[in-house]
Amino acid sequence: MIDWRKIRLVGALLAAGTLAACASVPRTPASEPPISIYGNKQTLEIAPVLLAADRFYPGSATVHMGSIANLVGAPPVQGFGNEGSADLATNAETQILRYSVQHPDLRILMTVTEGNYRIVARRSAGIGSVADLKGKKIATIPQTSSGYFLKLALEQAGLSFDDIVAVPMVPLSGMTAALANREVDAVVIWEPESENAAQVLGDDLIEFGGQGIYRELFNLNTTAGNLADPIQRAKIVRFMRAIIDASGSIRGDPTDAKRLVVAAGSFDPQDVEDSWKHHSWIATIPDDLLDVMVKEEQWLAVRDNRTARTRAELAALIDQAPYEEALALKAAE
Repeated sequence: MIDWRKIRLVGALLAAGTLAACASVPRTPASEPPISIYGNKQTLEIAPVLLAADRFYPGSATVHMGSIANLVGAPPVQGFGNEGSADLATNAETQILRYSVQHPDLRILMTVTEGNYRIVARRSAGIGSVADLKGKKIATIPQTSSGYFLKLALEQAGLSFDDIVAVPMVPLSGMTAALANREVDAVVIWEPESENAAQVLGDDLIEFGGQGIYRELFNLNTTAGNLADPIQRAKIVRFMRAIIDASGSIRGDPTDAKRLVVAAGSFDPQDVEDSWKHHSWIATIPDDLLDVMVKEEQWLAVRDNRTARTRAELAALIDQAPYEEALALKAAE
């Protein structure tokens, strides 16, 4: 039997080698201090950050595997991060809501990417609608944005998390294998694992999109302490400008960003290509960011058995000033 996963991995490694061999577009001479960014490099959402570090930041920028945990000195999330101290970190809005309970000095600076989630399910398991997920085994990570999306989708169908069997799995690649082996009936996770799951089902696939239910807000985060330091603030704002420029470049021609994502995540290039359409490269502060956080806070508070914070308390986690400063940089250059 042909081992397709090995073939795909070889393809990803070849793509990574090709990327390393290719000459990059010349960047501005290094004039900014080095900056360290932590984020999940095994996601497509991080593409603008990778491209900003590679081409648009006029200094040394390194993107490490990690999360908001690296901003606050918390232990890395097993399977999703490494040790190290961050100047900036990316995560879905879910995670700043979780970490900011103990670290209220965390700040959201902008939304880099919107991720559109979906439920990937096996039709032959008797699933023809979201309501049919009742009693089914679903691979997901309940405490993440994907778990929150599943919660909202279930509620629209008159169900709750108590009506399904949530099956957390790390590494995420195990979700596709579990679906192929009929150990679970559906998968709810970010790309490209959703795409992998859809491919393994073939004609047995049925999926339910999240339009009008939820989209992930993949944010750039830092701390109030970093922003209070003039040198730190200056390089953070400059990197934000780089992300804004990188996002515009991606919207025009995503070729280089796709190559960077393939190399960073050791992905199959075709998986990245097929999953790309489930993302929007917005690099802005959405008008409803606070509304999303207020609603999501209610869910997390119940999960964590604590009192939900007020809208005013959550609003303090969003600092729009650095984004305005980053926008102004373009006119100043």
